[in-house]
Amino acid sequence: MTTARSSTDFQLSACAWVVGVGMWSLASAQAQGIYTCTDSKGRRITSDRPIVECLDREQRQLGKTGIVRQVVPPSYTADERAKLEDKQRVENEIKARAAEEKRRERALLIRYPNQAVHDKERVEALAQIDEVIAAVNKREVALKQQRKEVEAELEFYQADPSKAPFWLRRKLEDSDKQMAVQKRFLEEQAQEKLRINQRFDEELLKLRQLWTPTASAAGGGAVKR
Repeated sequence: MTTARSSTDFQLSACAWVVGVGMWSLASAQAQGIYTCTDSKGRRITSDRPIVECLDREQRQLGKTGIVRQVVPPSYTADERAKLEDKQRVENEIKARAAEEKRRERALLIRYPNQAVHDKERVEALAQIDEVIAAVNKREVALKQQRKEVEAELEFYQADPSKAPFWLRRKLEDSDKQMAVQKRFLEEQAQEKLRINQRFDEELLKLRQLWTPTASAAGGGAVKR
């Protein structure tokens, strides 16, 4: 009698353990969520863990109420991942350049709200270069006068220039060097004026595109009022 009861108790305990494990597994699966996807053959697959047949495509993880918890992206090979990262990098660079261009456009509009302001700054920038050129030209006149004085002194040694004093020959050499420096500097200033005009021309072309929608919006607002 005791033996039969013990056997029955053991069976009941085993059943309870199995049920308990099953309930624990079910609870674990519900806590983890349900994965679902449609594989390459069009089959709808559901599982309590990531689905191997759908590693190349998105999988949806559902909660116990059926609401989508998250979308699991496809798993990629190392080569596929590298290509994806390169593509993402290029896209990020394009977005960064676009954002930088927008920032520059905003800064340009703030600095030059209209063409009058832009024209004024161009005139001022060119005027500064003209002042420098005027000073260089004034210096060039003085150098030319000094050169005439040196040449006048060298007239005494026309028959044999080698007899001219060293200091006089050195003075002539220094005059030549200074004149060459002046000429080179004037050429650089002329190039700088070209660069300034080119920059303002490019800015003006861009600004005219930016001013147009601003002016249209302002005009539209005035009509509404």
